[in-house]
Amino acid sequence: MHNIQIRQEILDRLMARRGRINFYEKIDPKRTALVVIDMQNTFCAPGSPAEVASSRGIVPHINALTAELRKDGVPVIWVLHANTQHKGRSDWDLFYNHVVAGEVRTRTLESNSPQNQAVYSELEVADEDITIIKNRYSALTPGSSSLERVLRSMGIDSVLIAGTKTNVCCESTARDAMMMDFKVTMLSDCCGALSDEEHRSALENIIQQFGNVMTSKEALEMMRSYKA
Repeated sequence: MHNIQIRQEILDRLMARRGRINFYEKIDPKRTALVVIDMQNTFCAPGSPAEVASSRGIVPHINALTAELRKDGVPVIWVLHANTQHKGRSDWDLFYNHVVAGEVRTRTLESNSPQNQAVYSELEVADEDITIIKNRYSALTPGSSSLERVLRSMGIDSVLIAGTKTNVCCESTARDAMMMDFKVTMLSDCCGALSDEEHRSALENIIQQFGNVMTSKEALEMMRSYKA
């Protein structure tokens, strides 16, 4: 897990700009869902083609949080990444032709095939949890997944974001969520990136422009103290 703090200069900027650190001082548990991004073998398993080693370090925090959220009736949504391929072409050729190459491209395509997707085995999944497949960084980019429709159907207006990478799929989903009028809280101890610097940079982007940045304990306490 990353051991970083939001820089004081960022906190000072927030206080000068809006007079408080958080976007939101309340989180209504009845209108909130936890969205866990890409916690699957492609990113979590040792030696996997897109391994994010820090993702394994956040597993205990995610497990502890999901157990508490289920007690409170807060939905847990696992969002997994998958891309189809046919005759050497995928449904995201731009990524596979320009972001990865050679043996990494081949291994990543195979690892991301739909039939291989499941929540990482060290995570605790309950029968009532929801699993959604996406095929782009953001689960809320039009056409990438059914996440928006699922959230709207449940009357959700606030999302807690966890998973990996903090600065890629988690941040992309969080940015889109805010711009679609969902209240965003990025969970700093439940997200993992390839480095402390990338993790902190993403959190600083979110806290300034897109939503709250809190630990899972802080977010849980805010929900449990909620009063309309």
